Amino acid sequence: MKNSVSSGSAALVLFSGGQDSATCLAWALDQFDRVETIGFAYGQTHRVEMDARLRVRDAIRSVRSGWAECLGGDQVVDLSGYGAIAESALTADRAIEIGETGLPTTFVPGRNLVFLTVASALAWRRGIDVLVGGMCETDYSGYPDCRRETIDAQERALTLGLDAPLRIETPLMYLSKAQTWALAATLGGQALVDLVIEETHTCYRGDRTHRHDWGYGCGTCPACDLRAKGWQEWQTERA
Repeated sequence: MKNSVSSGSAALVLFSGGQDSATCLAWALDQFDRVETIGFAYGQTHRVEMDARLRVRDAIRSVRSGWAECLGGDQVVDLSGYGAIAESALTADRAIEIGETGLPTTFVPGRNLVFLTVASALAWRRGIDVLVGGMCETDYSGYPDCRRETIDAQERALTLGLDAPLRIETPLMYLSKAQTWALAATLGGQALVDLVIEETHTCYRGDRTHRHDWGYGCGTCPACDLRAKGWQEWQTERA
């Protein structure tokens, strides 16, 4: 039995195919006996991350002994209707900038709340009482639904609404991007770091043509900027 952080032996990971969710998937595989994943097609302007998640899921099986046996099913949920009403620079042709609200135009209102609610329904049906998400309030774009305070409130609401215990684990919540890179190295060694670099996708613009030391992306959007700065900081710390 693994050293689970919860009373249960199974977890459902909100898995997008990005750096953070891939690291969370590895973390869950290290902690739980059974790990399933859920992804969301919410009207993204590009399919890059949906393709990336399949490659990462397949490749992560071989990173460490036993992970293949722990990794269970995957479910993709069509939330394109939600994406249409929660319009942002990720779901429509809009400039990536700070909007009138003071939040980036990449903010999809309520996205994590919607994702967690839908994931909780699948978890309840599958007999899973732990959700795992890559939300982080340390190095992030200022999204209010990434804060642990928001996640705690959602955890309480879902527990009441399902009339069943539910825990939302956020292993990256207080980590910098450099620490997220370091966590990947701790969990899966160079094999996992290489997988994150080559197969995960973070770039808001869906760019897979430009290869950097830290992976693929346009190199100028906020997501690429965070990932690149975290990589450089981690490399400096290792030197």
